[in-house]
Amino acid sequence: MSKAWSSFVAGLLIGILVATVGFAFFLRFGSPGDANSSAMVLKLAHGLDTNHPVHLAMEDMKTRLEELSGGSMTIDIYPSSVLGGETECIEQLQNGSLAMTKTSAAALENFIPSMAVFSLPYVFRDEAHYWDVLEGPLGKELLRKGENKFLYGLCYYDAGSRNFYTKNAPIRSPEDLQGKKIRVMNSFTAIEMVKAMGGAPTPIAWGELYSALAQGTVDGAENNLPSFSTNKHYEVCKHFSLDGHSRIPDMLLMSLPVWEALSAQQQEWLQVAANESAEFQRELWQEETIAALQKAKDEGVTVYDVDVAAFAEKVQPMLDSVEDPEMQSWLERIREVN
Repeated sequence: MSKAWSSFVAGLLIGILVATVGFAFFLRFGSPGDANSSAMVLKLAHGLDTNHPVHLAMEDMKTRLEELSGGSMTIDIYPSSVLGGETECIEQLQNGSLAMTKTSAAALENFIPSMAVFSLPYVFRDEAHYWDVLEGPLGKELLRKGENKFLYGLCYYDAGSRNFYTKNAPIRSPEDLQGKKIRVMNSFTAIEMVKAMGGAPTPIAWGELYSALAQGTVDGAENNLPSFSTNKHYEVCKHFSLDGHSRIPDMLLMSLPVWEALSAQQQEWLQVAANESAEFQRELWQEETIAALQKAKDEGVTVYDVDVAAFAEKVQPMLDSVEDPEMQSWLERIREVN
């Protein structure tokens, strides 16, 4: 097949894809069956329940978008994975059949390798440094890293810090992890982190973790306080250590084809509504974290303040061994943020 013919076929296929995406957009967003047939309806799907701070922030975003647009734009929200898990929703964004989704930055690693920087342990000095990065030029740059994969980042949502919790013995130092089976996400970075601290990383699906803890399949896990509380892991694990080994944000993503189909005014309305929802979500998350900490204590969980520097020192060789030049650059640039 000649190069000219190959180019023609490739161009034809791209044209068909763009046309299909455009048709899907107008078919799904603003159909006559909507409550307001003149309104553009953006579909947003995520895997969280309706009481989660992120979902409540999305409801606030929906209301704000309707106000800003004078009712010409709205959002239909599909929670609890009814349209698929995080990976499925991201793929739907790429083909333009879904407008928006919430995803953990960790789940984006397979789509946008740069997102792996968030999963590395102790990249951020503290919470203030974390938000200085996310709200500054670096954070905005990372939001745009998915555009070549048809993914457009709108804002970050707070997902707190991840910490170790265990059934039978507390984790007060890295040495206490020696030999313990710790549930981790199915992430190369998370697995290597627990190995570096001397533990035995055990990838298990989140929905199966409670039974795995109860049955002794694993000795513990790691996550943020609200997730620990909401999923009642305090019923099994009575030791929670505030080591804060990683801070992995949630991200509100939009389909790039859908974003580009909006007018400049519509894009501005949506971005303002998203930014305000992020501020609202952070307030809710802080309230949820305080309540989750108290709930854990009320349920008999002992919460430990630990020497974070000792944990950070244990995984420093892992950070030093990062070979990818782009990842090395991200780490250096993050360190330079005051």
